[in-house]
Amino acid sequence: MPGKDDDDGVVSFLVRHVWLGMRAAIEDELDGFGLTVPQFATLLMLDHLPGMSIAEVARACGSTRQAANEMAAGLQARGLVERSPHPTDRRAHQLSATEAGREMLRKAQPAVRRREEELEAGLSPELRAAGREWMLQMAAACVLQEKG
Repeated sequence: MPGKDDDDGVVSFLVRHVWLGMRAAIEDELDGFGLTVPQFATLLMLDHLPGMSIAEVARACGSTRQAANEMAAGLQARGLVERSPHPTDRRAHQLSATEAGREMLRKAQPAVRRREEELEAGLSPELRAAGREWMLQMAAACVLQEKG
C-alpha cells in the first residue's frame, strides 16, 4: 500500500483498500446479527428502493447476478425479504424487505454506525465531512459516466 507521502497513489486502489478494511470491521459487527455485508447492504437498499430486481442488487453490490440471487435466497429463507413478479418483465422478480427485514436493519444499523465512528475517531469533523462530500461527488460522477 502506498504511504501517505506517496503522490503516485492510485485513487481507485486506495478506495478499494479502505473499503476492504471497513468491510472486515463491519463484518465483525454484523456477525452478531447473522448478516453478511452484502445482505446488510441489500436490506439497506431495499429499505430505500423497494422493488429492486436481482440484477439491480447485483450491480449495486458489485457482485454477479448468481451471487446476488443466492444471497437474496438466504434472506428470503430467513423471512427478511420477499420476491414478487416484476410488473413489466416476466422473467424478473422484485425484492422487498419484509417487516422482519426492516426490523433486522433497524437493529443492525446502530452497530455498523458505531463501528464506523470508531474507525473515524482520529479524524477531524472537517475531514469527515470532506471525505463524505468527495465520495458523494465521485459516486455521482461515476453514475454520469455510466449513462453518458
